[in-house]
Formats: sequence, C-alpha cells, structure tokens
Amino acid sequence: MQKEATPTPELQAVAPAVDLDSVAHDAVLPIAWRRVAIAVALTVALALPFVLKSFLVFQLTMAMVYAMAILGLNLLTGFNGQFSLGHSAFFAVGAYTAAIMIENFGIDYYWTLPAAGLICFAFGFLFGFPALRLEGVYLALATFALAIAMPPLLKATPLEPWTGGVQGILVTKPDAPFDLPLTSDQWLYFLSLGVGLLLAVAAANLVNSRSGRAMMAIRDNPIAARAMGIDISFYKTITFGVSAFYTGVAGALSAVVVNFVAPDSFTFVLAVGLFVGLVVGGVGSITGALFGGLFVLFVPNFAEQISKGLAGAVYGIILLLLIYAMPSGAAGLVRLIAHKLAARRR
Repeated sequence: MQKEATPTPELQAVAPAVDLDSVAHDAVLPIAWRRVAIAVALTVALALPFVLKSFLVFQLTMAMVYAMAILGLNLLTGFNGQFSLGHSAFFAVGAYTAAIMIENFGIDYYWTLPAAGLICFAFGFLFGFPALRLEGVYLALATFALAIAMPPLLKATPLEPWTGGVQGILVTKPDAPFDLPLTSDQWLYFLSLGVGLLLAVAAANLVNSRSGRAMMAIRDNPIAARAMGIDISFYKTITFGVSAFYTGVAGALSAVVVNFVAPDSFTFVLAVGLFVGLVVGGVGSITGALFGGLFVLFVPNFAEQISKGLAGAVYGIILLLLIYAMPSGAAGLVRLIAHKLAARRR
C-alpha cells in the first residue's frame, strides 16, 4: 500500500476541509487583514516580557509550553481521531530527558529539546503499534493506564540514580546567551515563543500536506480511507509518534523553565488538564492550542484565588460555562465572529 495519499477528489470528499484557523479565515477575512492581525499579535508578544513582571512572564512562558503539548495532542485527537488520556507520560519523559542530560551529562539545554522530542517520538511510535487494535474509549483507557503508571515508575528504586526518586532533579536555570540584555525569565519566554512558532508552522504544513489529508481521512472514515489505498496502520503510528514528539519538546522546555522535575508533577491530573485545554481551545485547531494553554495555567489559579476550599467546584463551573458559551472552543468562537463580520461587510 502507498504511504502517501494523492489528493484526489475522493479523498477530499472524505475530508473536505482542514479545520485550521488559517484556512478557515481565507474564506471570511481578506489576506491583508490576517497579515495585520498576525503582525499585531507578534508585536504584542515580543513586547510583553519588557512590560510585565517576572512572575507573569514565567506564567506566560508556561502557558506556551502547555500550548505546545496541547498542539501535539490535537494532532493525534483533533486531526487523526485517536483519543489519548496519557500525554502526561510523554510530557514526563521529555522533562526527565532534559533534566538528566543537563545535570548528569552537562549537555547544554538547547540540545535537550530535539533529543527529548526524538526519544518521545520513538516512545509514542512504539506505543502506537499495540494501540492499533484499540479505538475510542478503549484507546483512551490504554493511554490512561500509561499516565497512571508513569509517576510510580519514575519513583522506582532501580531508576532512582537517574530520576532522583521522589526528590526529583533540580535543573540549573540558564542565562541569556551572547550577553543579551535579558533576564533568564525573558530569555526563556523568547525561547519558548520561538520554539512554539516553529512547531505551529510545522503542524500547519503537516495538516495541509497529503499526509495531513490522509490523517483526517482516517479520522472521518477509516473504511473509505483504506479503500483509497491509505496505509491506516502507518499513519496512525506515525501520528502517535509526532504527537509524542511535540509533547516531549514541551516537557523538556518545562524542565528548563521550572528548573525542577519530580514524579508528582506528571500525574493523571496533568493529562486531564491537557485534554481539557484541547477542548477549550478547539479540537482540530492549531491556534486554539494557545487558548488551551492559557486556560490550563490561569483558570485553576483563578479558581483557587476565589475559594481555596471550593477551588474544584469553581473550576468546574467555569469550565461548564465556557463549554456552553463556546461549544466549538475558543478557536470556533473566533471563526464564528469572523464569519459574522464578513457577512455584515458583504
């Protein structure tokens, strides 16, 4: 079977449109408007570290890190239709890879990002093989088991010389290179912004490629995709690996930004948080991952500020209200507003 699906009319009938903000906006907003919006967003993003306090800069950096992990989950769930509740395990593998390389081997932190991504790619690819027999809730249950098993595994005595056991690993915080007039928090913000933009562009190119259309054809109708000669097993395992790659890079960045890794930081709660961020940001949306990252970081803290004893209840109410107000996620709300503005203009 061929591993690259030719973009025939039949394939386009199975996956008629890419649920991607840039593609959706082509039909509703002029190109000039979109370019202006992108330029304004980048200008604001570049200026924020110089006008905000260090702690808030740190929080925004972590929001971008979570957005990268959510983007990886979105490639798997939103564009390929495979449900995962275990991406906290890949996040942990990426974080520990970076921490061990930096502290145990003295490797510069920027080399740990691709290394963590490749290790997680292999991990996700291998996990994808047995997962081929599973679909829907059964696949979600298998990944759930992966998320549950990861923290005790990191605490295991045989691995303690590498992982630090329950005490974790303290990671040295890097300074800005080339004597740049930036604090460590500002430099890590710009590093995360650059890596995030690179991953987002790569994801957009992947989704708009023949491989991306094959991924979405499998999501929409596996039987029709197989009839058109798409190698379903190949694309499912590759997508699992690519999704794990994104999450591993995010985990490595989190270790560098937080300067600490410990098993209890990568529990099932993190996996659920990433999945919630996926839904809130918008399933099948690349830019929606940023909204999801902001939600994962700020909303639990906001709920705790309102009431520490009822933080869970407040968080649940906020989540219900958001789902009711934005059933397609934040990205879906933006697209709806854009369509209405375009219709009014016409």
